[in-house]
Amino acid sequence: MARRPAKADGSIVRGAGVALGEAVFRSLCEALQAGSYRAGDRLREEEVAQRLKVSRTPVREALGRLAARGFVEPAGGRGVIVRNLDISEVLELYAMREIMEGAAARLAAEHASAPEVDALRDIEQALEASETDAAEMARLNRAFHEAICRAARNRYLDNASRELQDWIALLGPTTFTVTGRPSTSHGEHQAIIDAIAARDGSKAEQLARAHIREALRCRLKLLQKQ
Repeated sequence: MARRPAKADGSIVRGAGVALGEAVFRSLCEALQAGSYRAGDRLREEEVAQRLKVSRTPVREALGRLAARGFVEPAGGRGVIVRNLDISEVLELYAMREIMEGAAARLAAEHASAPEVDALRDIEQALEASETDAAEMARLNRAFHEAICRAARNRYLDNASRELQDWIALLGPTTFTVTGRPSTSHGEHQAIIDAIAARDGSKAEQLARAHIREALRCRLKLLQKQ
């Protein structure tokens, strides 16, 4: 799904031809991605409407869409709450992510242009320079994986991967908060880039899948602490 940020004052930025309900929906998805809303947080129509400076009707529509996708659920009283995924859902989510990230890396090895490979290296360098800022690392990590999906030249894979990223946002703190994960992730990213640059699709897929399995291991560590 296309991302379009809210203005600094919290109001909605609407692109040409974008309905207000769609703009509110995108803004709420961005807030989930950014960690502004976490599992268990309550969302009320009137509060969201005030924050985004819109009426309650498009907010009601957007919350209904989030509920239909399973991101929120009725709160018992007024409003909805952001869902907390159980362990079986986490395992299912990462199983699909491993498959899709592996496929994206394989296809990127077949289709990525030289500038796209250079862009991956630039993102990874920025990631290494941000080791003291877990939130910035998480943002750049999403950019890294999105860039691989774009290089794969498959719109359906790209759309499905974006949907998975929305679900990942429900899991809370980034795995970069796990001791040692930033450094191991850098090595994994660099190996994936090298395989893509070498046009070795099989190796790129193998490395990408191993990367996601390691991310799952770190995610389970975080969940054990909750």
